[in-house]
Amino acid sequence: MKAHLNQYFHYLQVERRLSANTLASYERDLVQFISYLEAQGLSGLAAVQRHHISRYLLHLKEQGRKAATLSRHIVSLRAFFHYLSIEGIIIQNPSIYMESPKQEKKLPSILSVAATSKLLETPSGSSPTGKRDKAMLELLYATGIRVSELVSLNMENINLQLGFVQCIGAGLKERIVPFGRLAAEAVADYLQSGRDELLTQRESESALFLNHLGTRLTRQGFWKTIKKYAKEAGIQEDITPHTLRHSVAAHLLDNGAGIRAVQELLGHADIATTLKYTQASKMRMKDAYSKAHPRA
Repeated sequence: MKAHLNQYFHYLQVERRLSANTLASYERDLVQFISYLEAQGLSGLAAVQRHHISRYLLHLKEQGRKAATLSRHIVSLRAFFHYLSIEGIIIQNPSIYMESPKQEKKLPSILSVAATSKLLETPSGSSPTGKRDKAMLELLYATGIRVSELVSLNMENINLQLGFVQCIGAGLKERIVPFGRLAAEAVADYLQSGRDELLTQRESESALFLNHLGTRLTRQGFWKTIKKYAKEAGIQEDITPHTLRHSVAAHLLDNGAGIRAVQELLGHADIATTLKYTQASKMRMKDAYSKAHPRA
């Protein structure tokens, strides 16, 4: 079974050209599934039937896995068994008609304008990492780009004079995103007296934002950074790598930006993705009304 699994991963990487994060997700889910099958005494993938998958999903549910996690596992299994069917490794696809569990629709986590300002002002501007972190947070909030897009930026992707970044988003779609004066000043300060100190001996490094080793900062590295500053700023909300992106969308809509303009800025393929922020905005308005109106 593991041989077929390795072939599948090679197919995803070479032919489908999936991102490293997506590949890691598939690998994590499917390795866990294969281990479960082996523990149940199944010797080959051709012996897997629908009830085996159902029992596996029930096993995950009993472990306390959420509906979103179960849905992701189902997607991974469907894709894997579809591949096995096409390759002729199995005759019948046991994952057909598997239904995903209904997921509770959660509104995105959004910081208030005051909390956002406090977060952005937390990094110290005296050290190279402090200047880098200040530049990253300011640029992220100014543009609303994804964290993966932020850490993927190269030196040639940012134009401080014109105030825009060029990034590659979902589906390898390129877009130009503007940013304002405060972000430009923070990035300029980092480039003038922060990046060179982090660069050390790696003068050929093209990444805009560097770690202490002088190489490209990772998404995980940024997540640790923003969690640290959120704690220092006394922010009680649960911070994720997307929190500032969500906050940008909500703050723009709250201040009258058009829904289509926000969709284009954030690079959403579907307008429905952008519309969820209008719902979050209405919920915040209702909450403020309930707290402040004498007869609410």
